[in-house]
Amino acid sequence: MLKKLLSPPSIDWHGKFEQKLKVIEHPVLREYYATPLPDASQPIADIEFLAMDFETTGLNADKDDIISIGTVPFNLNRIFVNRAKNWTVKPREKLQEDSVIIHGITHSDIMDAPDLSAIFQQVLQEMAGKIMVVHYQQIERQFFQRALMTRINKGIEFPVIDTMVLESIIQHKHHGGLWNRLKGIKPPSVRLGACRTRYGLPIYPPHHALTDAIATAELLQAQIAHHYDPQLPINEFWQ
Repeated sequence: MLKKLLSPPSIDWHGKFEQKLKVIEHPVLREYYATPLPDASQPIADIEFLAMDFETTGLNADKDDIISIGTVPFNLNRIFVNRAKNWTVKPREKLQEDSVIIHGITHSDIMDAPDLSAIFQQVLQEMAGKIMVVHYQQIERQFFQRALMTRINKGIEFPVIDTMVLESIIQHKHHGGLWNRLKGIKPPSVRLGACRTRYGLPIYPPHHALTDAIATAELLQAQIAHHYDPQLPINEFWQ
């Protein structure tokens, strides 16, 4: 069992939020930053997380946009699917056919969909007081930051546990090192589907925001159960 993460020193998220409240005037963001986070020393076994996934029109946050958001609260024992949320939003740019093939959201699906500016308060209400759990944090962090900057001229910061980062640490522990490199052994894939397969989790159709959020929640549950002491404090994990 891994005793601790191979990661940089923990971020002081409580301090970050306090600083944000000193300078942020937007009422929705103030409400978000004013909601208390779990104590940094609280065991992960006692945390209610929020798994989140975005589907986007592409991978470049500077020119692409969010098209779907899925969230689901969970802890290490249960996933609260009855509280899951899923939003389809209209991107600023026209849908490209190659992205439609990936996420399956068509022009007719977004015809009457709201802009993100109409629903971001609902998303932040789900996020408030929670630790986000995502698979590849650059998507959710960069796209949400950019999307809010273009709409309200303010970005967003939030604590994250990245299941891709966790799996990279786990696989490096088991497959890294000089001897394995000399034998030509490389750490296996850390894509969401490949990670889930290693833990015997079921195969779900990819690229649906809510399904991927649920899949990510299940993955974190499996990673902790197999590799980590659930009494470790949350600040050992959040980034």
